[in-house]
Amino acid sequence: MKLHIKNGRVIDPANGIDGVNDLFIADGKVLAVGAVSAEFAAGFAAGQTIDATGLIVAPGFVDLSARLREPGYEYKATLESEMQAAMQGGVTSLVCPPDTDPVLDEPGLVEMLKHRAKTLNQAHVHPLGALTVGLKGKALTEMAELTEAGCIGFSHAEEPIEDTTVLLRAMQYAKTFEYTVWLRPQDAHIGRGGIAHAGPLASRLGLSGVPVMSETIALHTIFELMRATGARVHLCRMSSAAGLELVRSAKKEGLPVTCDVGAHHIHMTDADIGFFDSNARVTPPFRSQRDRDAIRAGLLDGTIDAVCSDHTPVDDDEKLLPFGEASPGATGLELLLSLALKWADDYAEGQPAPDAGVGRSALARAVAKITSDPARVAKLASGTLSVGSVADVCLFDPAARWTVQASALASQGKHTPFIGYELSGQVRATIVAGHVAYQRAPASL
Repeated sequence: MKLHIKNGRVIDPANGIDGVNDLFIADGKVLAVGAVSAEFAAGFAAGQTIDATGLIVAPGFVDLSARLREPGYEYKATLESEMQAAMQGGVTSLVCPPDTDPVLDEPGLVEMLKHRAKTLNQAHVHPLGALTVGLKGKALTEMAELTEAGCIGFSHAEEPIEDTTVLLRAMQYAKTFEYTVWLRPQDAHIGRGGIAHAGPLASRLGLSGVPVMSETIALHTIFELMRATGARVHLCRMSSAAGLELVRSAKKEGLPVTCDVGAHHIHMTDADIGFFDSNARVTPPFRSQRDRDAIRAGLLDGTIDAVCSDHTPVDDDEKLLPFGEASPGATGLELLLSLALKWADDYAEGQPAPDAGVGRSALARAVAKITSDPARVAKLASGTLSVGSVADVCLFDPAARWTVQASALASQGKHTPFIGYELSGQVRATIVAGHVAYQRAPASL
């Protein structure tokens, strides 16, 4: 089907486009952006036309961490519910960690997941393979076979690797075939079992702490192994000012490292635990205001490459418990856009651009952090509206205000620390490979 989106403000950070333009789609691909010849216009018979006046037309969002809970944890969420959540959040490409049950350490499991996702005809799912068998930190997986099955990289999810020799061998293997290793920096022992940021608030509340050094010690180890192997590493969900300073230095040194941050960590601090609100129980824990401010600054100067939803749906039985007993995690797919825009509104407006390229406006910078930048990190051919690219598009109203309510979330996981918050930015339509997969209030489009 041919699709014509007209009168919208097209923001395509990958190509430096930011202005009112028309978008033409045919055969699931972007056919043209902007002004076209009279001959082209006359010959383009759109099967559907969307008037996007007052809306932003952006590439579909790319999420670097979204747990779909299949296979194995269908009682927490199903592929159907989470893919619908992705559509309502404008997310058209998502990366899922390997900590399913069974773990994604065999090609057949990866192929099954990708097949299930493909039959839903919604977001593109890009699995991460397990770095070691069963995420047990001992035997390496068959990375080549997992890559052939569809894995885009290799991760150990939330399980630290205790044996540094195993991590060294994994990175050597990855370097040989130019695979990317995705790691969340955390020491295997310091802070193990902790449930809150180690600081004055955790002490007052009597909660076991996770010190910042758990992140920084792990980073020192990772960077030494990178120097020894040359492997490319993506650091998942950075949380501290000290950790970001180490990443900043590593990038200046020339190490092939990238990193992301969870969207909720841009705004929340350990003070948001309040009176033991289990919705604020996440991994890594919310840290101090200084750390939160460093995250915001790291997004602005490019130290942090991308914002992810860190979508981790948790059911009521595991969340509606005392803080220390509740399972960590929060829903995030439907909040990714609004939390990125909130960062732009709160912090980036009026700041000078970090470079001469994309990101001159706060809005364009926010869009880049959830489209072209994560696509570059994951080496995906998405997050762009380039002519000839797959037509994954999100139309959203940046000014629309909405209140986060559990009942309105499509995700089966209803728990987030932002329940009751009023946020800006509402997705009006999500287009995947040229077909309208989700549309809100069609009469207004």
